[in-house]
Amino acid sequence: MAGFSDQTEADILNLWLAAKNISTGIAIASTTYTQLWASLHTGDPGDGGTQGVSEVGYTGYTRIAIARSTTGWACSTSVGSANPVANIDFPQNASTSTGTITYAAIGLTSNSTAGQIVASGQVSPSINYSQSVQPRLTTGSSFTLD
Repeated sequence: MAGFSDQTEADILNLWLAAKNISTGIAIASTTYTQLWASLHTGDPGDGGTQGVSEVGYTGYTRIAIARSTTGWACSTSVGSANPVANIDFPQNASTSTGTITYAAIGLTSNSTAGQIVASGQVSPSINYSQSVQPRLTTGSSFTLD
């Protein structure tokens, strides 16, 4: 069986990330979640994982809230791709711990040990973090369904 069409992928991202109705009118955007939470990972959290899987843990790190609306996300209208409207700046590393951020995820909670993942993907280029480094996902970062 083949995957979703590009339009369906675009509709899914618009529904989840920007709270916009699916173009065919099949679903109505829920207002239950007004924000989503970005997290950083040192490994792939996987399709069945939570935001707590392989999540970075340097001193000062927290997940960052992003509006679940068009002010938070720019979603393609024809291809399943979305990117943040503004840079997502994570807190500066306040410890001597080091590592490499290779994945980012968008999830439903700020809870540091759990959180259902809505979308995740590889960060390219990866982000090396060490003392005083402030990780950032830029407006050029994107999540793509394919």
